[in-house]
Amino acid sequence: MAVKIRGKRYQEAAKLIPANPIPVEQAVPVLKQFKPTKFDQTVNLVIHLGIDAKQADQMIRGSVSLPKGIGKTKKVIAFVQGGNIEAAKAAGATEAGADDLIKKVNEGWTDFDVAIATPDLMPKVSRLGKVLGPQGKMPSPKAGTVTTDVATAVREYTAGKVEFRNDSGGNIHVAIGKLSFAPEDLVSNAKAFIETIRRMRPATAKGTYIKKITLHSSMSPAVPVDTQHLNVVEEKND
Repeated sequence: MAVKIRGKRYQEAAKLIPANPIPVEQAVPVLKQFKPTKFDQTVNLVIHLGIDAKQADQMIRGSVSLPKGIGKTKKVIAFVQGGNIEAAKAAGATEAGADDLIKKVNEGWTDFDVAIATPDLMPKVSRLGKVLGPQGKMPSPKAGTVTTDVATAVREYTAGKVEFRNDSGGNIHVAIGKLSFAPEDLVSNAKAFIETIRRMRPATAKGTYIKKITLHSSMSPAVPVDTQHLNVVEEKND
C-alpha cells in the first residue's frame, strides 16, 4: 500500500498539534497560527458518535443555522407552485417552479446547492431521487427542506444554513465558517453545532454518545477538542 507523504506546510503544522484534547476556545487559536494559504480556508468540525449507523432509529440528520453564519451564500431552488413561486424568488431562490423546474433538473441541471419543496409537490419531486439523491440535494422533512414555509426556508439556506447527517462510520462533518472569522465567532459556531448534536442523542444509543471531536481547516491537520470541557460526553446507560 502506498504511503501518503504530507507536504512541508502540513508537517510544520502537525508539530503544533497538542498531544491531548484541548477546549474549543484553545483549539481555534491553534488553527489560526498555522502558516496561511492564498485562499480563505474553510474550518470544519468532525464529531465521532457512539451510534450504530446501520440502525435507522439512530441516524443523526438535520439542519441548523449557526449564529455567525458560515461565510458563504448558497444557490437555492424551490419546487413550488402558485403564490409560492414569487415568494420563493423574493426570498432569494435562483429558480422556482413546478413541472418545468422538475423537468429541467431531471434532464441533468444541478447548478444549485439546496432544493426546497412544498409537501404537495413531493410526489412529483420524489421522481428526481436518482438525480438529487447521490448529490445529497433531495428535499427532506428532516433537513427542513420540505416545508410549507417556503420563504423562511429559502432565506435560511441562502444565508448558509447547514445540513448534516452521519456517515456509515458514525461521523458527522460540518463546515462552521472560514479561517478569517474572528476566533470568538468560530468558537460560537462550534459550540452551537455541538449542542445541536448533543440534544439529538437517539434514545436507543448505548454508552458514550459523543466520543471524539476534531477541528481542522481545509489544509491543516486535525486539532483534538476536549469533549469533557465542553460537557458533551454523556454518561453510559445503565
